[in-house]
Amino acid sequence: HVQLVESGGGSVHSGGSLQLSCVASGWTYRTYCMGWFRQVSGKKRELVAAFDSDGSTSYEDSVKGRFTISQDNAKTTLYLQMNSLKPEDTGMYYCAAKVGSCPGKTKDYNNWGQGTQVTVS
Repeated sequence: HVQLVESGGGSVHSGGSLQLSCVASGWTYRTYCMGWFRQVSGKKRELVAAFDSDGSTSYEDSVKGRFTISQDNAKTTLYLQMNSLKPEDTGMYYCAAKVGSCPGKTKDYNNWGQGTQVTVS
């Protein structure tokens, strides 16, 4: 049974920083993609950053240069370092995982955390 648990959200002022964490348990696949999605009320979830099991990363254009996705050496925790935060970064952030390479479509991710709220004012 795969479980993803996010933490690290909160409220910050523009220009501030937050680091999100996602602890994964029960994941046994060697080839996978893990991503951070953002959802704003009334809109679809969008992939903002993805981490491939081969170590490659990808980012949505609006967060390039400001967000960094990484994984710890034990491959149990996924991070999202968010710097120079803007009000438009506000939303619920979800950690998700799928078998196979990145990025795929949202529907391909079949393992989701409960989400953590990020508010930038």
